[in-house]
Amino acid sequence: MTQPTSLAHPRAATDPASCGSVNTVLGPVPADRLGIVAVHEALLSVVPGAEHAFDVTIDRAEIFEVLAGKLAGFRQAGGTTIVDSTGMFHGRDVRLLEALSRSTGVHIVASTGMGPEEMLGGYFLTPQTNPPTPWPAEKFAALFAHEVTEGMAVPRVERRGPAGLVATAATRSGMTATDESLFRGAARAALATGVPVSVRYGRDPLKELGVVLDEGLPAGRIVVGGLDRKAAAETGAPFEVARRGAFVGLDRVGLNHDGDSLTDEERASLVLDLVAQGHADRILLSSDAIGVAMGHPGSDVPFSHILTTFMPLLRARGLGEEDAERILVGNPRELLALSIPKAA
Repeated sequence: MTQPTSLAHPRAATDPASCGSVNTVLGPVPADRLGIVAVHEALLSVVPGAEHAFDVTIDRAEIFEVLAGKLAGFRQAGGTTIVDSTGMFHGRDVRLLEALSRSTGVHIVASTGMGPEEMLGGYFLTPQTNPPTPWPAEKFAALFAHEVTEGMAVPRVERRGPAGLVATAATRSGMTATDESLFRGAARAALATGVPVSVRYGRDPLKELGVVLDEGLPAGRIVVGGLDRKAAAETGAPFEVARRGAFVGLDRVGLNHDGDSLTDEERASLVLDLVAQGHADRILLSSDAIGVAMGHPGSDVPFSHILTTFMPLLRARGLGEEDAERILVGNPRELLALSIPKAA
């Protein structure tokens, strides 16, 4: 097994008194106050480079109003916490997230991390080596860990609130060498800081989960996202991920017509099958909803879809209240609560 890189971490991530808390953009919040959590959404999603395009206008005031309205709808439906899993370079605006959280009362957990390889800038792909080689895992680990321990970077200005998880993704056609460095770096940063890791599988969810586990990160600190894609469901991957102890991210709820994902009816059957096999404590639900998209198509799925539409469907098909509470509240709380990093 590859040994994790030793990284410094602050009192906030190591003091036992701080454990049981979650890093939000406004600072640590007790995990038992998260309430109902949407664990994989995107508030503002900007394709890297779109901010420089002549035909893309980014009006921060307008974006704030749109997102505030959508978060208000989420809260009205009973939601309390949203996890923005876009990572570092898809339009993450820490000040915007802070203002939204203050104005709406919704806890916002932001993420560090990046990937897959095709979405990285050249700086991370061709460092000054001869021949050029991908960044090694330890460099990604240090980069991500600093965003947890020192605050997320506002480019050329400052660092602000701490990231609450590390998010990364693999290439759809198969994990590349850079993707593997990202996965290993994410795992090492999580080990050093106590935050969890969210990985979006590319081609082989079990193999890619194995890369993260190989770094020594406990399975319960990992969510494998995208497992309600048809390709994953048809191979039984959600059940094997659950058996290995990781969280099963069914995070395309509401995407019924994209051809790549299960429909909500099929997704409900998958949830109920997982519960029937004893995996209710491994299920996480989200919609990969995009509040505002720039440079790419958005999503018309509201942040409240799971609460207003999907959970009623599950209950009508027999999901009990105890399992519903576990899926919406208990499982996200377990994943997001800071763990005590092991001593180096």
